[in-house]
Amino acid sequence: MVVDDVVIDDVVARLRAAGCVFAEDEARLLTEAAGSAGELADLVAARVDGRPLEHLLGWAEFAGARVVVAPGVFVPRRRTEFLAEQAAGLARAGSVVVDLCCGCGAIGAAVSAAVPGVELHAADIDPVALACARQNLPRAQVHEGSMYDALPAHLRGGIDVVVANVPYVPTAEIAHMPPEARLHEPHTALNGGSDGLDVQRALAEGAADWLRPTGHLLVETSDEQSATSVALFAAAGFTATVLTCPDRYATIVIGSR
Repeated sequence: MVVDDVVIDDVVARLRAAGCVFAEDEARLLTEAAGSAGELADLVAARVDGRPLEHLLGWAEFAGARVVVAPGVFVPRRRTEFLAEQAAGLARAGSVVVDLCCGCGAIGAAVSAAVPGVELHAADIDPVALACARQNLPRAQVHEGSMYDALPAHLRGGIDVVVANVPYVPTAEIAHMPPEARLHEPHTALNGGSDGLDVQRALAEGAADWLRPTGHLLVETSDEQSATSVALFAAAGFTATVLTCPDRYATIVIGSR
């Protein structure tokens, strides 16, 4: 859609007034996504109302690529690129990699792009997210179900890398999250229980049965929670290493058997 500078300036002003930090970039993206003046007006109104930009565009940028996201689906964060990079570094062609609690499949897509030839599986409980994952992971096997229960039995004991960005926000903290996440993303993708680590515990406790003896388990956590994450990995029989990427405010834990 071609629009004049007056329209662009008006969109930028409305977005900036609504608190959009990158109003100019968002105005350009919304304008490119709109097929008509009416559609642009609807998109801008929805963004001003607090709808996530990615849900309006239908995609999110992750690891240098666009991944499909739909309304109501967790939007992959840029900090999680660090988790995907570390998972890719532990894989090679022929490795069995599982993107657990995959959401739209952004991590799996990044690993597949970085390491051609991996055998990728992805799993999640959310059918809307899985519809996106199937588009983003056309060569992967995508499974619906809760964590390891979703995986085919023949993978047991044969997985090289399990990577998961599971929920790690404490339940009481969800109310303080930005409205974009709190109101428009599924709480199952945010809520980590009373201390934020309930899902991590289940992830670590179940991993040993599914990984090869030389396999690795990777998870995103917070800097404040990392010591507890290491302890729960150790309780599950893993030697844990904490890695951080200050530029992306990212903290991950890698468990080795």
